[in-house]
Amino acid sequence: MKRALNLNDIANYRPDVLDFKGEWLASFGKPELKGTWLVWGNSGNGKTRFALQLAKQFARYTKTAYDTLEEGLSLTMQQAVMSVGMSDVSRRFVLLDKEPVEDLLNRLKKPRSPRVIIIDSLQYTGLTYEAYRQLVSAFRNKLFVFVSHAEGKEPKGNTAQSIRYDASVKVRIEGYRAFPMSRYGGGEPYTIWKKGAEDYWLENN
Repeated sequence: MKRALNLNDIANYRPDVLDFKGEWLASFGKPELKGTWLVWGNSGNGKTRFALQLAKQFARYTKTAYDTLEEGLSLTMQQAVMSVGMSDVSRRFVLLDKEPVEDLLNRLKKPRSPRVIIIDSLQYTGLTYEAYRQLVSAFRNKLFVFVSHAEGKEPKGNTAQSIRYDASVKVRIEGYRAFPMSRYGGGEPYTIWKKGAEDYWLENN
């Protein structure tokens, strides 16, 4: 059993916070570098592009892994990675080519393993909610970002729905815009692709 924390322990806690600026600050605040985020949206709305932009932003601060379980290394993934300018943070970004959760667990146990792990997509992991809880509990000082399919405007499936309640940051993607709900402040919509967003919202308003 872990020791209960007293008021002095709480007052002396020093969280590792990401010093987001500009549009990232306006949308997501200054998030702590641990816990869970959930990103969801329908196909063709900019979900993967946003997840890679987010990976680049994290990689400005710490080592970040993007596990492309769904697409794997392919021409379109290569183009997507390059289009966000990932070369700017190449020393702190790695792409995992359809790495199963079992192999990912072994990777994360190693010294100097990635601090941020983006998994695209949750549905391809086969994780139950209980298995998800075991994963994040085993690595409490890491940040997991799960990218999920959607059903309408909701995350698809029971596991994704349950994770949404755990997540410190929840991000719905629609029409090349991200709509965040963050415990760290922010809250402004984030534009993933300006031209795509303008065309989509002009047509759908």
